This record gives sequence, structure tokens and C-alpha cells, in this order.
Amino acid sequence: MNLAIMASGRGSNAAAILDAIASHELDARPVALITNRENVGALDVASSRNVPGHAIPRRAFPSRTAQQRRMLEVLQGSGADFVALAGFDAILRPFIVAAYPNRILNIHPSLLPAFAGGMAPVPQTEALRAGVRISGCTVHVVTEELDAGPIVAQAAVPVLPNDTVDSLSDRILEQEHRLYPLALRWFVDGSARVENGHVYIDSEECQSLWPHPAP
Repeated sequence: MNLAIMASGRGSNAAAILDAIASHELDARPVALITNRENVGALDVASSRNVPGHAIPRRAFPSRTAQQRRMLEVLQGSGADFVALAGFDAILRPFIVAAYPNRILNIHPSLLPAFAGGMAPVPQTEALRAGVRISGCTVHVVTEELDAGPIVAQAAVPVLPNDTVDSLSDRILEQEHRLYPLALRWFVDGSARVENGHVYIDSEECQSLWPHPAP
């Protein structure tokens, strides 16, 4: 897999993915890290791991569409055949989604479909406000509908009585770093397939983590 990563912030999920590649837990070749902002930590993550970094800020283009057309040029020019959104805070234009059908994943800090549509810390804040007892994170396939693509994997965390947005976010982020490289590996090794709007995983590891009830 030639993997491109798109990020907008400090790049902790990007680092988790790249570390999984470096440790041979994920058999992928990182070909690009694209940001829609300048001077963000994700670019430092890319530089420290010798991954080509590309800052493509909105202010350099006449429109968001023009900005994202440039992103698509970089993706295709890098040879990427799969894309991981890792804290990327812009909604992808349909032409990018169409260029990589079922080959773009995103991670969201809630148990979708709950608390969809916002970037961290909005979902965590909404979870605390709603008084839920369990939150977590979701890896899903990106479609044109925001945070509504087929779910690949989820990890749950308890919401504790004394939680703050920061403490809940930290606990969810720990699971994000575990879950995202694992979900990507299922696509690398062919365990994951997308059919009729659902993701099916043929993996003993998946069965042990999320066992299905006996037929």
C-alpha cells in the first residue's frame, strides 16, 4: 500500500500510523503527508520520519475547490493508492472521494453515528453534555456524506463521573492510536472488504477483539 496521510493539527494519529509502519506492524509505504494549514505539528511528524510533507493552505488558492484540486494532484503525483485522514478538519470535495472509492479512511472521536459532524473536542464535549456512560472512537470509510460512511472498527471507553473534556479526549486518543493502524492493516492484507454499504472483516484478530455471537 502506498499510503498518504492528511492532517490539520499536531499529528498524533499520523505519528501512530507512521510508527506502526516503522515497526513493521503495518505493511505500507508512506508517500505523502498533506496538511491544509501551515506550521502545524503534523508537518514536523512527517519531517522527523522522512515522509514528504506538503502544506496546502486555503489562503494560497482562490477557492476551497481549487485548494482541494491541488491536494488531489499531490495525492496522485505521490502514487498514493490509499488515504488516511488523521485529524483532517476540512470536508473532502466529492472529486477526491470519487478518485479513491472505498480507499479513504477517517477516525472520529465518538462512537458513530453518535455525535457526528464535529472535530475534536466537539464530540467529546457533546458526549459529556449528553451524560452518556460510554464514548470512544470510530474508524470509517469516507463517503460524500459527513461521518456517515461504513464503519470499519470502534473502540469504547468509559465516561467517568469526574471526566473533563481533556481527560475524556486523552483516553479516547489512546484508543485511536491503537485502532487506526489496526484498521489500516485489514485493508493492506485484504481482510477488509466493502460491500453494499458495510465493511466486512475476515480476520482472526478482529474476531478476538470484537467477537460475534454464535449463530
